[in-house]
Amino acid sequence: MSKKILTSALFAGLAAGALAALLQFTFVVPVMMEGELYEFGDRVHFTDLGPMSPAGRPDVWSELPRHFSTFASNLVTYTGLAFIMVALFAIVSKRGVEITARSGLVWGLCGFFAMNLAPAFGLPPELPGTASADLDIRQYWWIATVAATAAGLGLFAFGKMNAHYALAVILIALPHLIGAPHLDTYYGYAPPEVGSLFVARSLGVAAIAWLSLGYFAGALWERD
Repeated sequence: MSKKILTSALFAGLAAGALAALLQFTFVVPVMMEGELYEFGDRVHFTDLGPMSPAGRPDVWSELPRHFSTFASNLVTYTGLAFIMVALFAIVSKRGVEITARSGLVWGLCGFFAMNLAPAFGLPPELPGTASADLDIRQYWWIATVAATAAGLGLFAFGKMNAHYALAVILIALPHLIGAPHLDTYYGYAPPEVGSLFVARSLGVAAIAWLSLGYFAGALWERD
C-alpha cells in the first residue's frame, strides 16, 4: 500500500505541477508582468491626462531565469497535494469507495473548490503590489476557509444524515458570512482589465491543474 501511495502521488503530482507551470507561464505570468509595470511606476493609470494607459505585456522570455522558481514551486506544491489526495484515497478505499480516473476528476474538482474557488469568493487572486489587509489576518482567513470548505465537502460526500448535510452547508458558508479581511479604502494602481484578467486566468489554470491532478492520481491508483 505504501508503494502504491508513493508512486501514484509522485507521478501525479509531478505531471500536474509541470502542466500548471506551463499554463502559468503561458497565460498568467505575462499578465502578472504587465501588472508589475504599474507596481513599479513604469506605467501609470488614471492620471491628469486621462484614465487611459497603453496596453501590452513584457516578453516573458526576457526574464526566463526568474520563472525557474515558479516551475520548481509548482512541482513541489502539486506533489505535496498529490500525497494528501492519495492518502485520502487509501482511507476511503478501506471503506469500500472505488477510486478511478473518473472519480479522481471529482476529487480534483473538490480540491479546486476548497483551495481556490471558495477562498477567491472573499479574497480573489491579486496582482503583485496590490494594497490589501494585513497579511497574517488574510492567511488565517484563507486557512480557515480551506479547512471549513474541505470539511463541508467531506460531509456532503460521506455523510449519511440530514444533520451532516446541514452542518456541511454551515461550514462552507461560515467564513463568507464572517467576511474576508479588506481595507476600508480602494486602491487602483493598475487598470481593472489587467486585474480581472489575472483573476480569471489564475483560477482557470488552477482548475485545470486540479482536474489533471485528480485524473492522474485516480488513474495511477486504479492501475496499481
